[in-house]
Amino acid sequence: MNIYDIARLAGVSIATVSRVVNDSPKVSEKTKQKVRAVMEEQNYTPNVFARGLGLNSMRTVGIVCPDVSDAYMAESVAYLEKRFRGYGYDCILYCSGYKQESKVNAVQMVLKKKIDALVLVGSHYVGDGSEEEIGYLREAAREVPVFLINGYVRCPGVYCMLSENYQIMYDTVCALTEAGRKRILFLYDSHSYSATQKLLGYEDALRDNGLPMVEELKIFTENKISTVRENLLQRGELNFDAVVATDDGLAVGALKYAMKKQMRIPEDVNIIGFNDSELAVCCEPELTSIDSRRDALCKTAVDSLMLLLEGKSVRHKRSVRCHLIKRGTTNF
Repeated sequence: MNIYDIARLAGVSIATVSRVVNDSPKVSEKTKQKVRAVMEEQNYTPNVFARGLGLNSMRTVGIVCPDVSDAYMAESVAYLEKRFRGYGYDCILYCSGYKQESKVNAVQMVLKKKIDALVLVGSHYVGDGSEEEIGYLREAAREVPVFLINGYVRCPGVYCMLSENYQIMYDTVCALTEAGRKRILFLYDSHSYSATQKLLGYEDALRDNGLPMVEELKIFTENKISTVRENLLQRGELNFDAVVATDDGLAVGALKYAMKKQMRIPEDVNIIGFNDSELAVCCEPELTSIDSRRDALCKTAVDSLMLLLEGKSVRHKRSVRCHLIKRGTTNF
């Protein structure tokens, strides 16, 4: 599907389609609505040609992430920038924070830079998936292709690159139960799409293995090592024989708690993190962690975006498999 097809289906010229894409005041609202309806029905994303009718693009991609102090996001941004540079594209980076208003503002600001495409790092950008929280993505996708790293939303013009978080968490918890672990603590710090998928994998694995769902073993906490340790200590005598966490920082906090309690690792407790970050090899014993294959995810996003900018068809949703990297905090 290209600009010529949209023009034909809408019964207008390609110049009119381009003006609609650019929200030109020269086009009536009735015509805009007709053309946009065809674009949404055909899941059409305007490419550089559609926006400029053959003018040279800026060869610039906008990247927005909540917080570059987060190891996963910082490494994702670094990989994306390097990959785009290899294609001859420059990048503009905005840090949005996590609040809805600041996310919307960041996206609006980067769109003003005349970018060719937008990449959002993390599932926080879809919120709960409601129209109220994704409306700004829908608007952005009317201007440029939008690629979402490790998040999912059904929205024309938004392309989603996902790690298979549900499946790897399900498989990991099943492996723990098969090794005899019966009280598995789940640590998380977000209600994002990604975190929710991990939680569902945890819950389904417990259910399928005949283990009870114990609410006190699902703990939401700030993702700081010292905070996790103190939160667990304040809960008194928690009874668990394994930990799975949605991030390595949470898992290392649990490791510090276990050491304070003089628990033997991995004999008394197995501990598993997520993202296989540098933290996993900076603790003792070294942390078993799930490799979310960040680089493969980012590579898929960049390569797909380049195909899209060339006018080629790209799947709305792509996923990559995760792997468990075993180290000293597990013995199965």
